[in-house]
Amino acid sequence: MDNRAGEMEVFVAAVEGGGFSAAGRRLGLSPSAVSKLVARLEDRLGTRLLVRTTRTLQPTPEGALYLARARTILAEINETERLIASGTQAVPRGVLRVSALMAFAERFILPLIGEFHSLYPHVLIDLSLSDDVVDLVGDRTDIAIRSSGALRDSSLKTRKLLDSHRLLVASPAYLARHGTPQVPADLARHACMGFNIPGMRAEWPFLDPATGETIRRPFEPAVLVNAGFIMRRLCLDGVGIGRIGAFHIQPDVDAGRLVPLLQAHRPADRETIHAVFASHEHLAARIRAFIDFLVARIDPVGGVLPEDGPTP
Repeated sequence: MDNRAGEMEVFVAAVEGGGFSAAGRRLGLSPSAVSKLVARLEDRLGTRLLVRTTRTLQPTPEGALYLARARTILAEINETERLIASGTQAVPRGVLRVSALMAFAERFILPLIGEFHSLYPHVLIDLSLSDDVVDLVGDRTDIAIRSSGALRDSSLKTRKLLDSHRLLVASPAYLARHGTPQVPADLARHACMGFNIPGMRAEWPFLDPATGETIRRPFEPAVLVNAGFIMRRLCLDGVGIGRIGAFHIQPDVDAGRLVPLLQAHRPADRETIHAVFASHEHLAARIRAFIDFLVARIDPVGGVLPEDGPTP
């Protein structure tokens, strides 16, 4: 009988360790045994999976695909065995890899990490902050917190965490120096700040109050950044005008540190923040626990619920 799971484990260990010797030490095998298992796997598949050099191993395109799928399958095997061993009420445990939008994590996730850890001490949260698109399988990410619309990958699912919108804002100090724009055309005389995220143009949508139509007005950016928290900081420092998610800056608006602009021209641009995760019939307990915890503790219209509110 073929031990395909064993071959997958050997292959993954070889890639992650950068060589057959490292894989052998990890698995208690000799380097020659690891090499033979990888060669047998390549022979059976009829394709080359690794490019071998004197110093390291690199997966071929076929090897990279096999690596991603093998990691997923091995994780499923481990989770299934843990589920069966623990009974139907499996205790959430293990490493939970989460990738979150920087601004959202700063406002909502970081303040809740301590509480989650006290509820689920056997879950190790591996948190990365990034506004870039994440490949859940390729990057070995369990949950991605993103602003998302329709998913192009049918193997993914989402849970809504927050509904918000975007605000055009500037600091009182900036407006005192440069004046307050009354119509979108006035922005041509202002320092407008944009994002350098691939595919994002230097333009903002505005509502035409007379027709109800949304028009997009391009601008010449004074500053480009790659994250909302940087934009917020520059706005607070009076550098210019930025368009930022309301969930991120609402406390600044409420305190008068930032002033919303052109509200009569603000389009109905809802921004929904989702927890995105791979679709599985039996979702890992650690993933389900974290998502349920966030849903219960984050007010979907923009705040963190009190600690005596709903719990998972």
